Amino acid sequence: MICSDTVNDMDDLFEYDTKIRAAHGIFCGIDEAGRGPLAGDVYAAAVILDEGTVIEGVNDSKKLTEKQRDALYDEITERAAAWSVGIASVEEIEQINILQAAMLAMTRAYEGLILRPGYALIDGNKTPKLDIPCTAVVKGDGTSASIACASIIAKVTRDRYMADMAEKYPEWQFERHKGYGTKLHYEMIDKYGESPIHRHSFLTKYYAKKTD
Repeated sequence: MICSDTVNDMDDLFEYDTKIRAAHGIFCGIDEAGRGPLAGDVYAAAVILDEGTVIEGVNDSKKLTEKQRDALYDEITERAAAWSVGIASVEEIEQINILQAAMLAMTRAYEGLILRPGYALIDGNKTPKLDIPCTAVVKGDGTSASIACASIIAKVTRDRYMADMAEKYPEWQFERHKGYGTKLHYEMIDKYGESPIHRHSFLTKYYAKKTD
């Protein structure tokens, strides 16, 4: 059952998109997942929704449970006019920094769409370099339904990737923390060192603190 606040939030998200669509025509929402973790690739998703498509329960992925996100992932991928996922690797994160890698993942997500939007809404306060006009929307995943859908797709896809990495590198228990800097994760790093998917640059301050 969905509480009334969630329903009101959902209505607002889709109403916002209706206004954007009226002003700009076909557009996509873009969001990323995985800027903060100590390990793993950064993911982004781009989603285009048709006029009149309303997916019940859509909201900022951080406000949803894992079970809700998984169910919505299936519905979004089935009902969206187009969707795409882009990835930037750990190697790229280390080479160009996490902000630029997130922008790169967003660009790749946009470029993977089978429909060509004329406009893009980007979650956050910065925009990637696209060949169409785009606008940054702070807290966009709680403002636009298309961005919220993209946040869900990016989050679920990345979480599934981290579950795969947990099977490949079981010592670090990635299935439990998804690469974020939890107490457990730091304990595993102390015990086993870095895995091949750790972002070394994210750990330099931690190592410096330990030697103080």
